[in-house]
Amino acid sequence: MKKSLLSVASMILLASLSFGGIAQAATKADPTAQPATETAAPAAKAPVSQVESVNINSASVEELQKSLKGIGKVKAQAIVDYRTAHGPFATVDQLLEVKGIGKGTLDKNRDRISL
Repeated sequence: MKKSLLSVASMILLASLSFGGIAQAATKADPTAQPATETAAPAAKAPVSQVESVNINSASVEELQKSLKGIGKVKAQAIVDYRTAHGPFATVDQLLEVKGIGKGTLDKNRDRISL
């Protein structure tokens, strides 16, 4: 009886050690594998230093529309019309005088605008 009890206890101990090693191996990360969060993903926005600026004193309606966020055909045309009527922009903040251009639109495009 003692021999069979000892035998059963030994088997349980060996089994738990074996399963413990398997569980530990399954949870260990492969050092050669890269986590999913570090994989290359397409950039949603270009860094500020790589954004091309548009000259609001010489750009066409199409160029303004393409280069500035929140500026469609109507607002781009308003910028061109304002500059035709009042001359070239002296400051970027002067865009606030164009109908349809607010502080929010100007702020999100400030780094894209040149004179």
